[in-house]
Amino acid sequence: MTTTHTRSSTGFKKFLIIAHDLVMTGLAVALAFAMRFEGPMLDTRLDALPIILPGFVAYAGIVYWIFALYKSRWRFASLPDLANILRAVTVLALTLLVVDYVLASSTFYGFFFFGKITIVLYWMLQLFLLGGPRLAYRYLKYAQSRQTLVREGAVPALILGRGSDAEVLLRAIESGALRKIQPKGILTPRDSDLGQSIRGVPVVGRFADLEQAVADFAERGYNIRRLVLAPSALGQEAEREHLLARARKLGLPLSRLQGLDVGKGEMTGEIAGGIASLAPVEIEDLLLRPTVEIDHERLARFIRGKRVAVTGGGGSIGSEICMRAAAFGASDILVIENSEPALHQITEELRALDAASAAGLVVHGAIADVRDSARLHRLLADYRPYVVFHAAALKHVPYLEQDWAEGVRTNVFGSVNAADAALAAGARAFVMISTDKAIEPVSMLGATKRFAEMYAQALDSARAHDPGAPRLIAVRFGNVLGSNGSVVPKFKAQIARGGPVTVTHKDMVRYFMTVREACNLVLTAASHADRDMREAPAETERPSVYVLKMGQPVRIHDMAERMIRLAGFEPGTEIEIAVTGIRPGERLHEILFAHDETITETGIDGVMAARAVFASRIQLGVWLAQLEDAVTRYDRAAAEAVFDAAIPDFARRPIAAPATHQADAAPPATKRPA
Repeated sequence: MTTTHTRSSTGFKKFLIIAHDLVMTGLAVALAFAMRFEGPMLDTRLDALPIILPGFVAYAGIVYWIFALYKSRWRFASLPDLANILRAVTVLALTLLVVDYVLASSTFYGFFFFGKITIVLYWMLQLFLLGGPRLAYRYLKYAQSRQTLVREGAVPALILGRGSDAEVLLRAIESGALRKIQPKGILTPRDSDLGQSIRGVPVVGRFADLEQAVADFAERGYNIRRLVLAPSALGQEAEREHLLARARKLGLPLSRLQGLDVGKGEMTGEIAGGIASLAPVEIEDLLLRPTVEIDHERLARFIRGKRVAVTGGGGSIGSEICMRAAAFGASDILVIENSEPALHQITEELRALDAASAAGLVVHGAIADVRDSARLHRLLADYRPYVVFHAAALKHVPYLEQDWAEGVRTNVFGSVNAADAALAAGARAFVMISTDKAIEPVSMLGATKRFAEMYAQALDSARAHDPGAPRLIAVRFGNVLGSNGSVVPKFKAQIARGGPVTVTHKDMVRYFMTVREACNLVLTAASHADRDMREAPAETERPSVYVLKMGQPVRIHDMAERMIRLAGFEPGTEIEIAVTGIRPGERLHEILFAHDETITETGIDGVMAARAVFASRIQLGVWLAQLEDAVTRYDRAAAEAVFDAAIPDFARRPIAAPATHQADAAPPATKRPA
């Protein structure tokens, strides 16, 4: 009901804009004549207006549509909008000039009906009548927002970041997307911003001047009560931790901008659309490496207008994939989830997102278990998705070592069901979310995910000769900050309790990235497989495994020490770090590619690919039958024998006892010949 009302309201507003522009077009022509001519010459032209004006106004409407004058919102009228108006009006003026010289002067009147001076007058009047009301409306909304800030008792705040980023934040505040914030000043990392004023807010100093700026505003009667970080402030690796400590010393809460995305090309538009908010700066925000630049246009071309299905859509990865698909313009999203609370939460978030953006997204939610093949086939057959993202999995290493049969049922047979159902439903792409633990696996998690990868690769390879056939790929990546079971929330909780912070080994190393970046790159890998590889020459070997570049690995012990310091404590004295020993199925270092996988570059920053080694579908069918029998009999040795035969690098072996030095760690996995 709300969505329908929003769409009708949006349609009515667009109708008013079109009507305004067409009326202003006719008025501009009439005013140009009135200013240029008088007496009989004016009468002649005014008499002809009813004949020439309807056709010219209709032509002008088409020109305005071509130059997208009806797509932008007046509330956010900006230089690009004025540039479009300038182009459209110039085309109209040139059209009048051509018509006047070619037709009117020689055929109808024998003299110039408009004349060059009249056309110049029309050009200026038309610019004013189209651009002026837009700028006036924007200023009116700006003035209203300033008054609203005063009335609502908005919190005086300082904005920290480069001038360009601060300008985006200020526009978000003016538009009403960010509320309860009254910007008083800007602190910048750049000397070139000093002494300037951005949207009426002065740049009062550099980051180092924080304490002085707060004191100066206090003397003038403004008690700064919040610091708001633009993305560029979080990007200042040498200063962001220092900023957090200084903010805590001043007793000021530190917030950061969050929205659908804060990357180039998306930040401005999404904030302008009202989908932005402030969130407290968390320790995770300070642990991040520089993120990969995402090609938002590529992802929009891949997802826009498509039907998307996501298994495990209520989990940390699956829910973010749903949000990214919505952000990039999916027409429909089917969320498949076996947890009712998780399903309810993500579908509500998606519907709220659609209501805020008026994007017309249709959200479907289904309670289903990927282990139920018949249910999955019915769901996807009815929905007929363009792309299926298979994120449903059991992924906690210790639990899968203990309850290995459940891991096989979900990660192997659940993936088989999802892939088969996607193909049967006519999906163009099937994307399985995998893990770096699938490479030369030493755990049941790694073995089950690698086996699932092999099944998808076998299905994809069987159709390699047909460029129009469905693509089935796997995307591997490592640990995700803030995901379910991530080490960072665990460390935060342990620090809050006063310690100890537990690490399994002093030399344990892992890769980390944010959920947002990981899911953006998953969509990027899928777009490469579905678009780039279909358009590649026939002889090009298409990869079926994609690996996200995770940056530099992080030593978990170092991360624990850093998090303790960020919380304001000293590791080893105020909060202890306890080494508990490697758990079953864990290894010290993760691997990005197996030794027998041929690595290829995709030409896309952040995404690598490989042509993996796998068995035939017939052989995989034999192993699947053996796995099913092993699970039915709950025979772990039989299941491990299947994995040992299917995955040459699978190594089931005892893990080393707790150690404090690299020399005490377990040896590398023994590699068996293929």
